[in-house]
Amino acid sequence: MESADALSILSAEGFVTPLGPTKPPARRQRDSVDDLFIRLRGGDRGALSRAITLVESAKESDQELASELLDRALPVSGKSVRVGITGSPGVGKSTLIDALGSYVVGRKAHLAVLTVDPSSPSTRGSILGDKSRMATLSAHPNAYIRPSPSGGHLGGVAHQTREAMLLCEAAGFDVIFVETVGVGQSEIDVRDMVDCFLLLALAGAGDELQGIKRGIMEMADVIALTKVDGDNRTRAEVAAGQLERALMLLPADPLGRRASVNLVSAVERKGIGDLWGQIEKYVDEDKAKGRFEWRRGTQAVTWMEDMVHRALIGAWLRRPEVQSATEALSAEVRSGEKTPRRAAIELFAIARSAWL
Repeated sequence: MESADALSILSAEGFVTPLGPTKPPARRQRDSVDDLFIRLRGGDRGALSRAITLVESAKESDQELASELLDRALPVSGKSVRVGITGSPGVGKSTLIDALGSYVVGRKAHLAVLTVDPSSPSTRGSILGDKSRMATLSAHPNAYIRPSPSGGHLGGVAHQTREAMLLCEAAGFDVIFVETVGVGQSEIDVRDMVDCFLLLALAGAGDELQGIKRGIMEMADVIALTKVDGDNRTRAEVAAGQLERALMLLPADPLGRRASVNLVSAVERKGIGDLWGQIEKYVDEDKAKGRFEWRRGTQAVTWMEDMVHRALIGAWLRRPEVQSATEALSAEVRSGEKTPRRAAIELFAIARSAWL
């Protein structure tokens, strides 16, 4: 059974007594955050998991504690290499991460893997089965794997992925992988929170270029063709040539670079070291040219703006006049009396007058 102190960290409802939950004094809550941060800095995996659970909580009282914890974590964060990893279902993301992550921790690095699973639109639940698909990595003492539900958020990542990265850095992890949901071409939000964006593609599945659209290709810093083993190697080499020629038609980044194309086999552990070398090369070049710090600063501003937008929308939707207008207009749209466009215009007008 969890201790009272642990429960006070996970939720601001307070301590458990025979009579039920009671609210602790403010000083006790601060002690809980202080204790959690100390254990987090000491590398306590349980404390890290509880801290991420805290920032993922939608409860307003928990968010106050989460903000304080993140304020403590910020000065000791920012020193990791952050890698976003995306690809369509079946491309072998988990298998590749297991192999690439095992290579990284084999070089004495401490690796945190933040995975995002799609949430059910009806139950909001997720399977969260990534640990079982990364058997080798999950057993390594220098690796930490944290699955989280997307919560219906588009863009391939969860709302709190940025906060989770800060906490992992404060806990001493120097490499962080962020695996996206991987359900389409909308996996772009992760690009605004990592140092290098790795796109996985599958050769031999038909038209290789049809499977990778221009938008996501322009976002990619490194591309890996996966499952390059057995009879698939010849097809992969042809696909790599196609990709390299296609990339020449896309604009280069500010340093004149285009995504490198790598052939890897996670099962045979081939090409894994070269792939990590390409990621390190990309990050090192950014650091040498001052783009690394610039990108991190820009990402922090984007993070702030995203949180402001969500807070404003949430506050707007909670206003009684907006809630009642939404219910009435929804009924008219459902019955076909009014178009969604007209209803949205009227709802926005109501919201604007409510704020003025």
